[in-house]
Amino acid sequence: MAVDGADIASIGQGILALVGVERGDGAAEAVRLAERVLAYRMFADVQGKMNLSLKDIGGELLAVPQFTLAADTNSGLRPSFSSAAPPADGETLFLKFVEKAAEAVHVATGRFGAEMRVSLVNDGPVTFWLQVSPTKKS
Repeated sequence: MAVDGADIASIGQGILALVGVERGDGAAEAVRLAERVLAYRMFADVQGKMNLSLKDIGGELLAVPQFTLAADTNSGLRPSFSSAAPPADGETLFLKFVEKAAEAVHVATGRFGAEMRVSLVNDGPVTFWLQVSPTKKS
């Protein structure tokens, strides 16, 4: 991954996670998403079945903040980003996600708010969209 022409992050075998934060998300959602990413069984076992998690294979995580994932594309021909969290909240929750994931695996990150050039070798192809529901407040 590069920012302003300089390489800032890379990983070996693992997961490239594009992380979007929406209004209403909080620390609980960031932690839960990290737990899901670490435990989601998407790597092949010796029988070729997706039974192994990132933690199981000792893989690495490249976490990239990506507010455009929150784009509303339901109508018109231009995306609306009104459902994206404000930048300060997005950065705080992205860092919470990274902090939680780093408890279990090596994590490299993109730079929040920067224009990044991300390269991916997709071994599969295997691509998933993981979401967590906002925690209900009592």
